[in-house]
Amino acid sequence: MGISHITDLKGIDHILFITVLCIRYTFQDWKKILVLVTAFTIGHSITLILSTLQIIQFPTALTEFFIALTILITALSNCYVKDFYFKKKYPVIYFFALFFGLIHGLGFSTLLKNMLGTDQNIAWQLLSFNLGIEAGQLIIVTCILTCTFIGLNILRFKRRDYMLFISGGIAALSIEMAIQRFPIILKKDNEKTVHVVCPDSNVGLT
Repeated sequence: MGISHITDLKGIDHILFITVLCIRYTFQDWKKILVLVTAFTIGHSITLILSTLQIIQFPTALTEFFIALTILITALSNCYVKDFYFKKKYPVIYFFALFFGLIHGLGFSTLLKNMLGTDQNIAWQLLSFNLGIEAGQLIIVTCILTCTFIGLNILRFKRRDYMLFISGGIAALSIEMAIQRFPIILKKDNEKTVHVVCPDSNVGLT
Protein backbone atom coordinates (compact mmCIF):
# COMPACT_ATOMS: atom_id res chain seq x y z
CA MET A 1 0.00 0.00 0.00
CA GLY A 2 2.87 2.38 0.70
CA ILE A 3 4.37 1.76 -2.73
CA SER A 4 1.06 2.09 -4.57
CA HIS A 5 0.08 5.25 -2.67
CA ILE A 6 3.14 7.17 -3.74
CA THR A 7 3.43 5.79 -7.29
CA ASP A 8 -0.19 5.87 -8.48
CA LEU A 9 -2.24 8.95 -9.32
CA LYS A 10 -3.73 9.01 -5.82
CA GLY A 11 -0.33 10.13 -4.59
CA ILE A 12 0.17 12.70 -7.34
CA ASP A 13 0.87 15.52 -4.87
CA HIS A 14 3.75 13.56 -3.33
CA ILE A 15 5.07 12.70 -6.80
CA LEU A 16 5.02 16.38 -7.77
CA PHE A 17 6.86 17.34 -4.59
CA ILE A 18 9.60 14.75 -5.12
CA THR A 19 9.90 15.90 -8.73
CA VAL A 20 10.53 19.55 -7.86
CA LEU A 21 12.95 18.43 -5.14
CA CYS A 22 15.07 16.38 -7.53
CA ILE A 23 14.66 18.15 -10.88
CA ARG A 24 17.76 20.27 -10.31
CA TYR A 25 19.96 17.18 -9.97
CA THR A 26 21.31 14.47 -12.28
CA PHE A 27 22.66 10.96 -11.71
CA GLN A 28 26.09 12.52 -11.07
CA ASP A 29 24.67 14.26 -8.00
CA TRP A 30 23.63 10.99 -6.36
CA LYS A 31 25.27 11.89 -3.03
CA LYS A 32 23.27 15.11 -2.80
CA ILE A 33 20.10 13.27 -3.80
CA LEU A 34 20.77 10.72 -1.06
CA VAL A 35 20.95 13.50 1.55
CA LEU A 36 17.84 15.14 0.09
CA VAL A 37 15.76 11.96 0.13
CA THR A 38 17.02 11.09 3.62
CA ALA A 39 15.94 14.51 4.92
CA PHE A 40 12.48 14.06 3.40
CA THR A 41 12.28 10.54 4.86
CA ILE A 42 13.18 11.76 8.36
CA GLY A 43 10.56 14.50 8.15
CA HIS A 44 7.64 12.40 6.96
CA SER A 45 8.54 9.45 9.21
CA ILE A 46 8.31 11.62 12.34
CA THR A 47 4.82 12.92 11.68
CA LEU A 48 3.64 9.64 10.16
CA ILE A 49 4.43 7.87 13.44
CA LEU A 50 3.16 10.63 15.74
CA SER A 51 -0.10 11.09 13.85
CA THR A 52 -0.81 7.38 13.44
CA LEU A 53 -0.27 6.84 17.17
CA GLN A 54 -2.69 9.72 17.87
CA ILE A 55 0.04 11.78 19.58
CA ILE A 56 -0.61 14.73 17.27
CA GLN A 57 -3.80 15.59 15.40
CA PHE A 58 -4.15 17.83 12.38
CA PRO A 59 -7.20 18.42 10.13
CA THR A 60 -6.93 16.48 6.88
CA ALA A 61 -8.24 19.37 4.75
CA LEU A 62 -5.62 21.72 6.15
CA THR A 63 -2.88 19.14 5.64
CA GLU A 64 -3.82 18.70 1.99
CA PHE A 65 -3.79 22.47 1.47
CA PHE A 66 -0.34 22.81 3.04
CA ILE A 67 0.98 19.95 0.91
CA ALA A 68 0.01 21.94 -2.18
CA LEU A 69 1.89 24.94 -0.75
CA THR A 70 5.03 22.84 -0.16
CA ILE A 71 5.00 21.91 -3.84
CA LEU A 72 4.57 25.53 -4.93
CA ILE A 73 7.32 26.91 -2.67
CA THR A 74 9.80 24.21 -3.70
CA ALA A 75 9.01 24.70 -7.38
CA LEU A 76 9.53 28.47 -7.07
CA SER A 77 12.84 27.93 -5.26
CA ASN A 78 14.17 26.23 -8.39
CA CYS A 79 13.89 29.56 -10.21
CA TYR A 80 16.79 30.88 -8.10
CA VAL A 81 19.19 28.16 -9.25
CA LYS A 82 21.63 29.98 -11.56
CA ASP A 83 24.29 27.28 -11.88
CA PHE A 84 24.45 23.61 -10.99
CA TYR A 85 27.64 23.37 -8.94
CA PHE A 86 25.85 23.38 -5.58
CA LYS A 87 28.86 24.50 -3.57
CA LYS A 88 26.99 25.03 -0.30
CA LYS A 89 27.33 22.16 2.14
CA TYR A 90 23.75 22.54 3.40
CA PRO A 91 21.63 24.25 0.73
CA VAL A 92 18.13 25.50 1.54
CA ILE A 93 16.57 22.66 -0.45
CA TYR A 94 17.69 20.21 2.26
CA PHE A 95 15.72 22.12 4.90
CA PHE A 96 12.73 22.26 2.56
CA ALA A 97 12.88 18.48 2.27
CA LEU A 98 13.07 18.03 6.04
CA PHE A 99 10.45 20.58 7.10
CA PHE A 100 8.02 19.91 4.26
CA GLY A 101 8.47 16.19 4.88
CA LEU A 102 6.78 16.76 8.24
CA ILE A 103 3.69 18.01 6.42
CA HIS A 104 3.68 15.15 3.92
CA GLY A 105 3.93 12.68 6.80
CA LEU A 106 0.57 13.93 8.04
CA GLY A 107 -0.86 13.15 4.61
CA PHE A 108 0.62 9.64 4.64
CA SER A 109 -0.82 9.00 8.11
CA THR A 110 -4.38 9.66 6.92
CA LEU A 111 -4.20 6.68 4.57
CA LEU A 112 -2.44 4.47 7.10
CA LYS A 113 -5.01 5.17 9.83
CA ASN A 114 -7.78 4.15 7.42
CA MET A 115 -5.91 0.91 6.72
CA LEU A 116 -5.28 -0.07 10.34
CA GLY A 117 -8.87 -0.97 11.23
CA THR A 118 -8.98 -3.29 14.22
CA ASP A 119 -5.48 -4.64 13.70
CA GLN A 120 -3.47 -3.97 16.86
CA ASN A 121 -0.07 -4.66 15.30
CA ILE A 122 0.52 -0.97 14.66
CA ALA A 123 4.32 -1.10 14.92
CA TRP A 124 4.62 -3.66 12.13
CA GLN A 125 2.17 -1.81 9.87
CA LEU A 126 4.00 1.48 10.48
CA LEU A 127 7.30 -0.12 9.50
CA SER A 128 5.99 -1.92 6.44
CA PHE A 129 4.02 1.10 5.20
CA ASN A 130 7.03 3.39 5.62
CA LEU A 131 9.29 0.92 3.80
CA GLY A 132 6.72 0.80 1.02
CA ILE A 133 6.78 4.59 0.77
CA GLU A 134 10.58 4.54 0.56
CA ALA A 135 10.53 1.93 -2.19
CA GLY A 136 7.99 3.97 -4.14
CA GLN A 137 10.02 7.10 -3.52
CA LEU A 138 13.14 5.49 -4.99
CA ILE A 139 11.15 4.44 -8.06
CA ILE A 140 9.94 8.01 -8.57
CA VAL A 141 13.44 9.49 -8.10
CA THR A 142 14.90 7.00 -10.59
CA CYS A 143 12.22 7.90 -13.15
CA ILE A 144 12.87 11.63 -12.65
CA LEU A 145 16.62 11.27 -13.09
CA THR A 146 16.12 9.07 -16.15
CA CYS A 147 13.84 11.67 -17.75
CA THR A 148 16.41 14.36 -16.93
CA PHE A 149 19.15 12.28 -18.54
CA ILE A 150 17.09 11.85 -21.71
CA GLY A 151 16.14 15.51 -21.81
CA LEU A 152 19.68 16.81 -21.35
CA ASN A 153 21.76 14.23 -23.20
CA ILE A 154 19.51 12.96 -25.97
CA LEU A 155 17.07 15.79 -26.62
CA ARG A 156 19.77 18.35 -25.80
CA PHE A 157 17.66 20.68 -23.68
CA LYS A 158 19.49 23.40 -21.81
CA ARG A 159 19.64 22.31 -18.19
CA ARG A 160 18.20 25.46 -16.64
CA ASP A 161 15.48 25.78 -19.28
CA TYR A 162 14.48 22.17 -18.68
CA MET A 163 14.36 22.68 -14.90
CA LEU A 164 12.34 25.90 -15.19
CA PHE A 165 9.89 24.35 -17.65
CA ILE A 166 9.17 21.38 -15.37
CA SER A 167 9.10 23.53 -12.22
CA GLY A 168 6.80 26.08 -13.85
CA GLY A 169 4.33 23.42 -14.92
CA ILE A 170 4.28 21.85 -11.48
CA ALA A 171 3.94 25.28 -9.83
CA ALA A 172 0.83 25.91 -11.94
CA LEU A 173 -0.62 22.55 -10.91
CA SER A 174 0.11 23.23 -7.24
CA ILE A 175 -1.66 26.60 -7.42
CA GLU A 176 -4.72 24.89 -8.88
CA MET A 177 -4.58 22.25 -6.14
CA ALA A 178 -4.33 24.91 -3.42
CA ILE A 179 -7.26 26.86 -4.88
CA GLN A 180 -9.39 23.72 -5.02
CA ARG A 181 -8.56 22.74 -1.44
CA PHE A 182 -8.89 26.16 0.20
CA PRO A 183 -12.72 26.35 0.03
CA ILE A 184 -12.88 22.91 1.70
CA ILE A 185 -10.99 24.33 4.69
CA LEU A 186 -13.37 27.30 4.93
CA LYS A 187 -16.37 25.01 4.63
CA LYS A 188 -15.19 22.74 7.43
CA ASP A 189 -14.40 25.72 9.67
CA ASN A 190 -17.75 27.42 9.10
CA GLU A 191 -19.98 24.39 8.80
CA LYS A 192 -22.71 24.27 11.45
CA THR A 193 -25.07 21.34 11.80
CA VAL A 194 -28.43 21.81 13.54
CA HIS A 195 -30.50 18.76 14.39
CA VAL A 196 -34.22 19.45 14.77
CA VAL A 197 -36.70 16.88 16.09
CA CYS A 198 -40.39 17.49 15.46
CA PRO A 199 -42.19 17.28 18.83
CA ASP A 200 -45.07 15.21 17.52
CA SER A 201 -43.11 12.76 15.41
CA ASN A 202 -40.01 10.64 15.35
CA VAL A 203 -38.66 12.46 12.32
CA GLY A 204 -35.39 14.29 12.75
CA LEU A 205 -34.30 16.98 10.33
CA THR A 206 -30.65 18.04 9.96
